[in-house]
Amino acid sequence: MGSVDVHDEPLLTNHNHGQQNELEHILSNTTLPAQTRLRKALWIEMKYLFFLAAPAVVVYLINYVMSMSTQIFSGHLVIYVFSGPILVFIGQAPDIAYAAALFVYGLIPQIFAYAVNFPIQKFLQAQSILAPSAYISAATLVVHVLLSWVLVYKAGLGLLGASLMLSISWWIIVIAQFVYILKSEKCRNTWQGFSREAFSGLPEFFKLSAASAIMLCLETWYFQILVLLAGLLPHPELALDSLSICTTLLGWAFMISVGFNAAASVRVSNELGAKNPRSASFSVVVVTVTCFIISVIAAIVVLILRDDISYAFTEGEQVAAAVSDLCPLLALSIILNGIQPVLSGVAVGCGWQSFVAYVNVGCYYIVGIPLGAILGFYFNFGAKGIWLGMIGGTTMQTLILIWVTFRTDWNKEVKEAAKRMNIWENMGDQHLLN
Repeated sequence: MGSVDVHDEPLLTNHNHGQQNELEHILSNTTLPAQTRLRKALWIEMKYLFFLAAPAVVVYLINYVMSMSTQIFSGHLVIYVFSGPILVFIGQAPDIAYAAALFVYGLIPQIFAYAVNFPIQKFLQAQSILAPSAYISAATLVVHVLLSWVLVYKAGLGLLGASLMLSISWWIIVIAQFVYILKSEKCRNTWQGFSREAFSGLPEFFKLSAASAIMLCLETWYFQILVLLAGLLPHPELALDSLSICTTLLGWAFMISVGFNAAASVRVSNELGAKNPRSASFSVVVVTVTCFIISVIAAIVVLILRDDISYAFTEGEQVAAAVSDLCPLLALSIILNGIQPVLSGVAVGCGWQSFVAYVNVGCYYIVGIPLGAILGFYFNFGAKGIWLGMIGGTTMQTLILIWVTFRTDWNKEVKEAAKRMNIWENMGDQHLLN
């Protein structure tokens, strides 16, 4: 895990500051037996972790359910929205392609909601304020399902009504969270309105944010390209149906990992900012092991239900057999995707976004996609070959992130965090003086 030394006074203070120092003190106290230190430190870290991760998991799962409910109201056509060329290749009629385009038009306002929502969520997460987002998302889900039914079936707006309602629901979440920030006492000291000071240091902030955006886009596009490849296989309908079901199940498990990703990012960044290298290192180990255990349990459940799990989505026996055939690969993907997002969260907390973006390019686009194409088409493994290629890329990415993370010098990361903090504080002071 790298070496750690005795540290100076912490850079950051917050309501958990005393407990953060307690964790660092326990980990640094060599007079205590190793088992006692581990037991006490584990208890404190698990409280931290689940306090952050549980609401985050709820938020991401609810948001995923909201998107899934829109797909249910829209019918199976949504599966083919990803790409116009796939619709043409599998022989879909022009009116179906037009309907898919209509659905996408209704999602345009959602793009702008995303752009506002993520900074708001990160602003709250950085202060360990996660429960309000969970409550808001849960309430919005109820409204979303009810109004989607009204717009699609009663008002007769069809696909456009379903997608517009999804966009509206996201804007409800954004507005409600922003109102909470304005009115909550917890944000009184961190949000004092819009000012010109917000524009200070934008080049440095943009550099870090652009790397994060590239990192996430490369992951998302990776899965989209694999779906495109599946559309080029013989009998693409069966391949697309089986892959769609498997990726949906993977998405459910992935939402749990993304929740822990947010928790890992907050924990590591807070501990580095507080000059607690041992706590940061320990947090990485705990969150990684916890996510691995949860993912293994989910993978075992998938394997047990492999012959029946597809009937939650379709009654077709051919699709059920194809899904059952993919389930071992799905189980392995669940385990890998249980670890990889958490390590990405650690990378974000340490400011390694640019490095992870390069790793994603190499693992996904130089290894994963070509390997999937070769296995799927040249060796005639079909959808299974494409999925194996995806696993190959994800496995390489995960191994690299594990190697880099567990070789990290956390004392050095504390110093780097201090430098970033000083830069931002100096920029703010200079702006105030001007």
